[in-house]
Amino acid sequence: MKSAVETLNPTRVRLSVEVPFEELKPSLDEAYKRIGKQVSVPGFRKGKVPASLIDQRFGRGVVLEEAVNEHLPKAYNAALAEHSVRAIGQPEVDVTEFADGADLKFTAEVDVRPTIDLPDYDNLEVTVADAEVSDDDIDAEVHRLRERFATLTGVERAVQNGDFVSIDLAGSYDGETIDDATVTGMSYEVGSNSLGIDELDDAISGLEAGAARTFKTTLANGEYADKEIDLAVTVKAVRERELPALDDDFAQMASEFDTLDELRNAVREQAARIKLLEQGIEARDKVVEKLLGLVDVPVPEGAVKNQVNAHFEDDHGDDEHRAEFEKDTRETLRQQFVLDEIAEKEKIAVSQNELSDHIVRLAIRNGMSPDQFADEVVKAGAIQSLVGDVRRGKALSYVLENARITDTSGNEVDLKKLDDQVPVSDIADDVEFFDHDHDHDHDHDHDHDHDHDHDH
Repeated sequence: MKSAVETLNPTRVRLSVEVPFEELKPSLDEAYKRIGKQVSVPGFRKGKVPASLIDQRFGRGVVLEEAVNEHLPKAYNAALAEHSVRAIGQPEVDVTEFADGADLKFTAEVDVRPTIDLPDYDNLEVTVADAEVSDDDIDAEVHRLRERFATLTGVERAVQNGDFVSIDLAGSYDGETIDDATVTGMSYEVGSNSLGIDELDDAISGLEAGAARTFKTTLANGEYADKEIDLAVTVKAVRERELPALDDDFAQMASEFDTLDELRNAVREQAARIKLLEQGIEARDKVVEKLLGLVDVPVPEGAVKNQVNAHFEDDHGDDEHRAEFEKDTRETLRQQFVLDEIAEKEKIAVSQNELSDHIVRLAIRNGMSPDQFADEVVKAGAIQSLVGDVRRGKALSYVLENARITDTSGNEVDLKKLDDQVPVSDIADDVEFFDHDHDHDHDHDHDHDHDHDHDH
């Protein structure tokens, strides 16, 4: 077999492959066997039909086509390996020349991983917010806890902000009732805008139970989307929220603590853990941004197009949404390529335990048992893509651990303090990676070796 590679642009190549007819003979023999097992010819058992009879009954061309289809992927993969092409996705194959007894010639255009000149990624410097917990933070959290244990009491007065009301809604357009905008006995917190009707709070403020008001609004979706409709609201009942007294009794009711001071101390500790985690996430995001700002990473257009089309397969979405998703996809692919290169350079490997831990985390996110999720992953042929995700997470963890991170007050931030709460590797591993090879059976990245001995 002869092959050559032509670089079309930094992220796409064309392979030209020539396969001697003699090399097709094993595939040709296999094609005769397969066809022979599938057809019934009087006087012959299945699988024992002579090749000459198959040619006579079905035509030599059918067998040749079957043989080419069987051999072509092997020849393509061999050409990839010969030229160390790191392909992404499925190729566009064009058989340029083939006849019975003649050589098979074809071309294959495919997206490839770009060649990246890595910058110096040791000792990247970023600044993050302080992680101090203020008394105001504690007060706000305790107040939210009081709201969870509040009671609702009916009142005979006009609606005020923060009240909980029971309302009826009746929508109409040109006098015609809109079923999707008509509901009775709905509970609503005034000021929350939980229904997405901007004009509702103004319409019901000042009304007492039994009063009604009609106003104009625009629906976001449905048959009358983007049309101005009439919406009548009737207040059925008004209730106000009464917060429990802030004392030791409240602490005992709302927690396992006996005193309010113990509860506040626990809230402070929890808030401190959250602040540290937020600081770690901010550091991660800023390190990634700094890293990507130091390197030029061309992105394969085919990979971007496939991601966008797959995401909007059932919902075309508006132009703004598609543009935003495409932008995010490009940035994610750039991040993947850079972290893959770092993982390769640092000889980062993924152990079975690390992969298992990752699967468990994903299973929990998806509301599945680890075994069930693992089975789905295996069926989808996505094990290697998950290995890639973990490997990238470890590469990012490596960069994070070697970065110089300070807070806005000038203090050095040691992310290792997070290890008692959330390991740095978990923060890095939590990055959402698209997998541009999810839809394919093979990731033709022959430069990747997941069996390195050096494991950071």
